Amino acid sequence: MSVAESTAPHGVAQARSLFDPEILREALTGAMRKLDPRVQVRNPVMFVVLVGTVVSLIEAIAHPGVFTWSITVWLFLTVVFANFAEAMAEGRGKAQADTLRKMRSETEARRRRPDGTEERVAAADLAAGDLVVCEPGDVIPSDGEITEGIASVDESAITGESAPVIRESGGDRSAVTGGTRVLSDRIVVRITAERGHTFLDRMIALVEGADRQKTPNEVALTILLSVLTIVFLPVVVTLVPFARFSGATVSVVVLVALLVCLIPTTIGALLSAIGIAGMDRLVQRNVLAMSGRAVEAAGDVQTLLLDKTGTITLGNRMASDFYPVGGHSEVDVADVAQLASLADETPEGRSIVVLAKERFDLRERTLDQPHEFVPFSATTRMSGLDVDGRRIRKGAADALKRWVVDEGGTVPADLDEIVERVARVGSTPLVVADGTDVLGVIELKDVVKAGIREKFDQMRRLGIRTVMITGDNPLTAAAIAQEAGVDDFLAEATPEAKMALIRQEQAGGKLVAMTGDGTNDAPALAQADVGVAMNTGTMAAKEAGNMVDLDSNPTKLIEVVEIGKQLLITRGSLTTFSIANDVAKYFAIIPAMFYAAYPQLKALNVMRLHSPQSAILSAVIFNALVIVALIPLALRGVRFHAANSAAILRRNVLIYGVGGVIAPFVFIKLIDLILVALHAY
Repeated sequence: MSVAESTAPHGVAQARSLFDPEILREALTGAMRKLDPRVQVRNPVMFVVLVGTVVSLIEAIAHPGVFTWSITVWLFLTVVFANFAEAMAEGRGKAQADTLRKMRSETEARRRRPDGTEERVAAADLAAGDLVVCEPGDVIPSDGEITEGIASVDESAITGESAPVIRESGGDRSAVTGGTRVLSDRIVVRITAERGHTFLDRMIALVEGADRQKTPNEVALTILLSVLTIVFLPVVVTLVPFARFSGATVSVVVLVALLVCLIPTTIGALLSAIGIAGMDRLVQRNVLAMSGRAVEAAGDVQTLLLDKTGTITLGNRMASDFYPVGGHSEVDVADVAQLASLADETPEGRSIVVLAKERFDLRERTLDQPHEFVPFSATTRMSGLDVDGRRIRKGAADALKRWVVDEGGTVPADLDEIVERVARVGSTPLVVADGTDVLGVIELKDVVKAGIREKFDQMRRLGIRTVMITGDNPLTAAAIAQEAGVDDFLAEATPEAKMALIRQEQAGGKLVAMTGDGTNDAPALAQADVGVAMNTGTMAAKEAGNMVDLDSNPTKLIEVVEIGKQLLITRGSLTTFSIANDVAKYFAIIPAMFYAAYPQLKALNVMRLHSPQSAILSAVIFNALVIVALIPLALRGVRFHAANSAAILRRNVLIYGVGGVIAPFVFIKLIDLILVALHAY
């Protein structure tokens, strides 16, 4: 049993409405708390705006006036709106974090002492190496590995998926997560997480955004914005002697307004929210990223390594055709194959029964006479049915041919040709016989997931190379790779071969992403730039990767890449818009400041704003309101379109570059008209 692909509404990844009243209330409170200068100084651009607000406030108190106080209020609102954007991004995870924290604090554990007796302790008091006993109804108190027993575990509190999963000692399904609940049987768990460093702790920190470190790209952009801010400071200061020389009068409030409008306040206000929202989109898809760096790296990935089973194919080979031999018909093959599969509960066996029903309407088969089912054996490599003197068998070609010959029968001359033809296209041939009479071949085929080829086409348009990883032989791998539409494949893959492939790609300057769930995947997950470990996998795999998929859906890797690209595109688009709309502010404020002294500058007043005061105030109001207008876009992300880098850049420049220049001209003029209509100026 495995975790299904869908996300149920009760899990950690539950999406909250952008305008959820609870989130809005929390965000408003958080916006005011973030006015603390110790918090603001982390964002150099908004810190300058805060300092400017204080300077303007002092000037307004010293020389009160409607214009001065209006500028001061809107500068203050600019800082509040920036804080609100970040608080909104953080607030989307607050309720989830509270639920998880409550789960952790209220959980008790039955810790086993060295003498075998048990004691009840708080989950928070457990240390790595402790052994705890869990029985039906118990919440697993912390991350660990099962050392004894097997149990059905409800992981819905973590993954959102209601279907229970099987966890057992040994193998690749021994890892358990704190906060999940045991439904059946009894297990002994060895705690592997140190206090405060459990999976649950990391998830709480993630959804709250409390421990989010700035990514390298975010740090670089922050430095760029800081440099632009520093550049404009002396520019604004030098306007004072210029104004005196020209005989114009420029107040401190006007200079502050000019500085705030010239520096990139829009992207400075939204930068942190964009990063937090990107990680939140991962959480909504039940993927836990250990760092923002991993999310950004996903956006730059150029090579995807994908497991065949479960990612590209459905995971089980299914019957796709019947091929008769020796003069028999397809109906003969289907009839006997279905009889041989009635007791076969494997997905392959069920698919044979279903195919016979659909193809030849063979239904409601009953066995009234005495019979005996022959289960599959690794020794015989066959299964079947003994009924009414008939010995019906299906199995591997070489094993069944040997059995028929041993029983005194003969093998039809055309059997080998059909077996080889089926194998050549990457399918598995199963031979069917009724006693010594060989009837034909069942083709078991890896079923490629619907829509996966289109996904790979989309990745190719983004410049991403897809590589299928499989343990199949090269012939089978090539057939499946061609059908699925991947760019390349690695057959008969070993851990060493995966590592070598990753290093080869990285040596060529490419970023590599892969998924894995077993201990043997851990080295490759650690080597990959983006390693997505399955939650059902071993602790070694989860520790080696920099993301964990709570749904254990290998196909999720494609979504992770799309989310990473959306994060980068959103940041780039809003940065372009922010810098572009500063151009319009120059035309609004600078002519207004000086055209009284230099009438020639009136030609630059292309918006025909009513007065210098209304022009400056309109620009400041627009500068504040545009932050609010862009908060939904920053949180939801710019719509993702599969295209190459050149096409994305063109679209970015046309929409957010040109749009960033035009929009302020329109809305600053509109605000100016409103101010005049209200007789404010």
